[in-house]
Amino acid sequence: MNASVSVWLVLAAAIVGANLPFLNQRWLGVIPRSAPKTLGLHVAELVVCYFLVGALGLALEKADGQIYPQGWEFYATTAALFLTLAFPGFVYRYLFKRHA
Repeated sequence: MNASVSVWLVLAAAIVGANLPFLNQRWLGVIPRSAPKTLGLHVAELVVCYFLVGALGLALEKADGQIYPQGWEFYATTAALFLTLAFPGFVYRYLFKRHA
């Protein structure tokens, strides 16, 4: 797999992972829950998804060659990007008016 495909794969995984906590009531989209998730559980799941997508990116970078060292700036930027990608799911869950 070339580097371009790896980048697009990580971006697609980030979009899915950022919106997954808000689009369903299952834990990580797999484990069913009896009660609806609260905002705190959504945020906790969002953090878990951030680390899972980061692990995917790290694995793809390792498969491509050398893993480059990153500073705190990299993680602050990727966390902000991940929160930005989660905005559509947040709007759908909490701000979109549903008419019965």
